[in-house]
Amino acid sequence: MLHLDTSRQDFAERLAALLAFETAQDPAVDQGVAAICAEVQRRGDAAVIEYTNRFDRLSAQSMADLTLSREQLAAAHARLPQAQREALEAAAARVRRYHEHQRQSSWSYEEEDGTLLGQQVTPLDRVGIYVPGGKAAYPSSVLMNAMPAKVAGVGEIIMVVPTPGGERNDLVLAAAYIAGVDRVFTVGGAQAVAALAYGTETVPQVDKITGPGNAWVAAAKRRVFGVVGIDMVAGPSEILVICDGETDPDWIAMDLFSQAEHDEIAQAILLTPSAEFIARVEASMARLMADMPRRDIIEASLSGRGALIKVRDLAEACEIANRIAPEHLELSVADPEAWLPQLRHAGAIFLGRFTSESLGDYCAGPNHVLPTSRTARFASPLGVYDFQKRSSLIRVSAAGAARLGPIASTLAHGEGLTAHARAAELRMPSADA
Repeated sequence: MLHLDTSRQDFAERLAALLAFETAQDPAVDQGVAAICAEVQRRGDAAVIEYTNRFDRLSAQSMADLTLSREQLAAAHARLPQAQREALEAAAARVRRYHEHQRQSSWSYEEEDGTLLGQQVTPLDRVGIYVPGGKAAYPSSVLMNAMPAKVAGVGEIIMVVPTPGGERNDLVLAAAYIAGVDRVFTVGGAQAVAALAYGTETVPQVDKITGPGNAWVAAAKRRVFGVVGIDMVAGPSEILVICDGETDPDWIAMDLFSQAEHDEIAQAILLTPSAEFIARVEASMARLMADMPRRDIIEASLSGRGALIKVRDLAEACEIANRIAPEHLELSVADPEAWLPQLRHAGAIFLGRFTSESLGDYCAGPNHVLPTSRTARFASPLGVYDFQKRSSLIRVSAAGAARLGPIASTLAHGEGLTAHARAAELRMPSADA
């Protein structure tokens, strides 16, 4: 795991090297994704079946073999142990309640001359949610993508989820049932994204695709953007912990593990002014690692992209955090609210020693689909607003046309757009009226 100290002259260079991975794109992946998308667009279901059989080691004969009904989702829900079923339902209720606060409504105002201006807010007709599969199953991702869409009033939710080797995860399917997903296709990868974007004989075209995936999924979402909307191009999972050195080092070690276990290229960083605390966290990590089922993944992540950084003080830690703009930021200090105004860029901010990032992943309420790869500088968590669109409302009265017409006419003539100008002028009262 990399050790950095902000007092060293080469700190900025070494930090930049640590973060440089974030902007990397694999040309081979992009080329492969382009070919898959083109084939799905050209051959529809046949291409989806072919690629799914090849990549997920299946032998589907038709799309019916890759389609799950609401009855099958209900059966998965019924098969769950009671504790898992109750946990899913409790998490779903909390996620729904939080997102109901985000719902936006149409609005308008009327000016003195009767002109009305405003905005009409409407839900998307149909969305596709991508749920990762493979190294781990993510029922929480189902809730986080489907619940805000439901709250927004989306008409139909289509879910795609890969099932390598034909293994279907009951937790994932039960989460889809609870969240009100309408249709599920057991398809993943670039072919799933292309099917949602272009539509096939069986998979309906959607208006927007949300949800994280691997490098192939990210590249496919980037490629189809414009044909459909997307939430973001998600990169590897990230956590950055700012700690004053007073939190139990076992807690911090496990919080770093919690993101490192996602993937070998996930990133986990600790910022603290205490060199002694860094040593204690390292000791905790060494002791706790042996009990981690995903130990190999955690070790690869920490050795390749992890860092323990000694800062001068917490103010400097906040400055560095803003530069990194992490997906998850834990503010594990005595008075976290006091430092909150100094933190401008983060997907989600976890305040206080008891607020583990994992609670946000599953059941706190806010969305866990977050901007990664420093995009928190300009992007936001997935929310109800991602599943609503806004249309401007303009109703100009006769008096309003007389008042606004000269303004529009002058500016249109200045741009050389005569028809624009005359369209406004025709609605103005004549000079001798």
